[in-house]
Amino acid sequence: MATEQRNALAEYRTKLAQVKSIFDLDTKRARLSELQLEAAAPGLWDNPAAAQKVTKELSAVEDDVKVHDSFAQRLDDLKVLEELAGEEDDADALAEVDEGLEGLAKDFVELETRVLLGGEYDGHDAVVTVHAGAGGTDSQDWAEMLYRMVRRWAEAHRFKVEVYDEQFGDEAGIRSATFSVAGARAYGWLRSEHGVHRLVRISPFDSQARRHTAFASIDVIPQMEEGDEEIEIADDDLRVDVYRSSGPGGQGVNTTDSAVRLTHIPTGLVTSCQNERSQLQNKATAMRLLKARLAVLEREKREAELAAVRGDQRSVEWGSQLRSYVLHPYQMVKDHRTGQETGNTQAVLDGALDDFMTAYLQWQARGGEPAGGDDVD
Repeated sequence: MATEQRNALAEYRTKLAQVKSIFDLDTKRARLSELQLEAAAPGLWDNPAAAQKVTKELSAVEDDVKVHDSFAQRLDDLKVLEELAGEEDDADALAEVDEGLEGLAKDFVELETRVLLGGEYDGHDAVVTVHAGAGGTDSQDWAEMLYRMVRRWAEAHRFKVEVYDEQFGDEAGIRSATFSVAGARAYGWLRSEHGVHRLVRISPFDSQARRHTAFASIDVIPQMEEGDEEIEIADDDLRVDVYRSSGPGGQGVNTTDSAVRLTHIPTGLVTSCQNERSQLQNKATAMRLLKARLAVLEREKREAELAAVRGDQRSVEWGSQLRSYVLHPYQMVKDHRTGQETGNTQAVLDGALDDFMTAYLQWQARGGEPAGGDDVD
């Protein structure tokens, strides 16, 4: 038993050394010192936007270092306890080491996940758009369920959600909704949700109670910060439409033409905002969203050109479902990329997405090969 524990602790020490190298912990510590000095500067809040950027980065780097150091300290403490237990042949202490190893296994997943969230824009906030797909009212209802699911996930992590635009369905649900999610590595987490989601259930809108399949998509892009991308948009390339903000009725309906829709003519990209107080504010928000989408489009174009040079034949099928949610005749949520699945469908629809997100990051780190296995009907 003691030998197994000793080997497990040695394995974690090796893994920790690998994580420290990939994590670039020394650079993080140096950056932490710089940020702490910047945050303590007397005139920091003279520029609120810059101050928020500093405090946000400080919180993220501080948290990374804390998680690593906490794991390293627990590993050291367990090593000392294991040595004492071995010398004294203390069964209770050995049992405590076993319990500690179980805790280390869970903590290492979190530490490893932080390493995987090291992409270029993973540290940014996210802009999420949910679109109803084929399926009529069922699809619009499904889009609203996904909208709620992502927002519940964000709220559970104490992330800030700001709604930019909501287009309600004729009978139920939504045609689309656009909102931002602000929090530590919001984009890094939420990019796992980008793509088409499929729902199979007994339709509440079918008088004959038949099983229906509905589709909706989630689009996730990083919220660009000032200086990230210099996107210039010529006036001739932009069409601006103003319209009356819509709502489900009552006080939700605006009586002025303050909503703004921007169309980038060369690419056909469209963004809109209706939830700010004025037309100017709505236009400014829609412009930020448009620049973010253009930046993503340009980056995808560069990546496609690079793949062509490398001779990479792997295609990205954006139109295929990434996850299925079956509510009838059985309960199952399955991610077709990673193979991650659960029978607790209600928890997932209530925002319990962490396991799916972590599995996606690990799958992507392995090269993104399809998980295989049978589909769910």
